[in-house]
Amino acid sequence: MQAFCLVCLQNLLIRILSHFHSASTLDFNQSAHSSFISSPCRSVLLAQKRFIYNYKNVRWAKGRHETYLCFVVKRRNGPNSHSLDFGHLRNRSGCHVEVLFLRLLGAGALCPGLWGYGTPDSGGLCYSVTWFCSWSPCSDCSYRLAQFLSQTPNLRLRIYVSRLYFCDLEDSLEREGLRLLQRAGVKITIMGYEDYFYCWHTFVACRNSLFKAWDGLHQNYVRLARKLNHILQPGEAEDWNDAFEILGL
Repeated sequence: MQAFCLVCLQNLLIRILSHFHSASTLDFNQSAHSSFISSPCRSVLLAQKRFIYNYKNVRWAKGRHETYLCFVVKRRNGPNSHSLDFGHLRNRSGCHVEVLFLRLLGAGALCPGLWGYGTPDSGGLCYSVTWFCSWSPCSDCSYRLAQFLSQTPNLRLRIYVSRLYFCDLEDSLEREGLRLLQRAGVKITIMGYEDYFYCWHTFVACRNSLFKAWDGLHQNYVRLARKLNHILQPGEAEDWNDAFEILGL
């Protein structure tokens, strides 16, 4: 597993992002398991209350204007796969968090060799990126992501979302943006209990405390999963509705 020096990487990323006026938006984690992070660096993990407030899948998410993005980057070279890095970002100053992540990728900070540069044998590298987002992408970010992925065939992206952003209207641009991402090969999924559990023990300063589901987590997950399925697979929506009715959901 490739190891990064946390302090050096943070300084590098700040220099990279400074001309985008977005350096203050970055919260970055060490590229190994959290047990390898020394105690002075634990502040880079999300606070428990902040994670729950921003990722809670409530129906009416009043006041939650920021989007948090927890990520895991894995490098694949043939049959082997190992984790390269993980961390979290958030949007500030009018720059959406998805765009910040693309800028990191474009600068080679997270996926060296993505376009075949960096190391002599980097041409065969493939990267798998997983996001856990508090909101689904807006239409503009969806377009940017699809465009970026069309230029990087050796990059695969999977997105887990806690809530759907402006997807109530049938003809909303955000809905079309999600369908565009699906056509670009992105797998989009609503976060369930297991995903929250994983995030809690990977990105949160949990102090060995177990993740506890809040009231309504499962019910809201089912509701959001049905809506997302209707958006991405409108022709199958009625079949899913029948299945949910049979299950009493």
